[in-house]
Amino acid sequence: MNLSGVNTGPLRAGDRVTLTDGKGRRKSIVLRDGATWHTTKGAVSHDDLIGGPEGVTVTSVGGAQYLAFRPLMSEFMVSMPRDAAVIYPKDAAQILMWTDIFPGARVLEAGVGSGALSLALLRAIGPEGRLHSYERRQQFADVAAKNVETFIGGEHPAWTLTVGDLVEAIEDEPIDRAILDMLAPWECIDAVAERMVAGGVLTCYVATATQLGRVADTFRAHGGFTEPHLTETTVRDWHAEGLAIRPGHGTSGHTGFLAIARRLAPGQLAPMRKRRPSPGAYGPDYNGPRPRNIPEELGGATRSES
Repeated sequence: MNLSGVNTGPLRAGDRVTLTDGKGRRKSIVLRDGATWHTTKGAVSHDDLIGGPEGVTVTSVGGAQYLAFRPLMSEFMVSMPRDAAVIYPKDAAQILMWTDIFPGARVLEAGVGSGALSLALLRAIGPEGRLHSYERRQQFADVAAKNVETFIGGEHPAWTLTVGDLVEAIEDEPIDRAILDMLAPWECIDAVAERMVAGGVLTCYVATATQLGRVADTFRAHGGFTEPHLTETTVRDWHAEGLAIRPGHGTSGHTGFLAIARRLAPGQLAPMRKRRPSPGAYGPDYNGPRPRNIPEELGGATRSES
């Protein structure tokens, strides 16, 4: 079993293949001996692909041509079965880089969804690492486990999937990196911080600006993390054909925000911010966590109070 999920050589029965037509439309199928894929342009026999190389063109009985490749992980992520929304490749790539996932890392993931990010994390940490994923819903966990097994070809020895609430189910084990993809990640920051090594990285993935603000202020109020780095990513396709060079139509806009912070050493507190908050940022209408590193008259806590 190839733990990376990458297979090479001739196509075999059981392989997942992406067929792309002349208009760029894609269809994912699993090759079976003697099976047939039916389209509006006629049928395509699986046997025409089995035993041959990938990167070939197969023609339906109606004359339509399709290009056949094994899917890249990014393609599998967006086409795999799902019950929960997936983290798209553009965000998964940013998470791997900003969270500094490395081979052999001990990683915690909370909010598995359909397993898209789990796949990316498992490939990055390799067989010597450890990924402990937590998911509150059994239904989502089952789908994620099936997707990971489908892509890799079996169970990954570095992966543990626990069904339960993170705060209640979290194991007492050291954590190098952590990713929280959930509705209220601020509720879990204390639990993760207790187990994260000094210098570790915690990334929270949230959908809305109000969630982003709550996460950022929770990091600040905790005091044991660096000032969070807040970001989102958009990707724009381009069309380049002769002199016709312009933005394409396939722009991928907002899907989520990232809040990234590093764990300080035990007993250390984040330095006081020298930049004052915007006027009204922590006024009477604000009812979230009060950061300890803003002036006391604006509602923050002083070091002596902590």
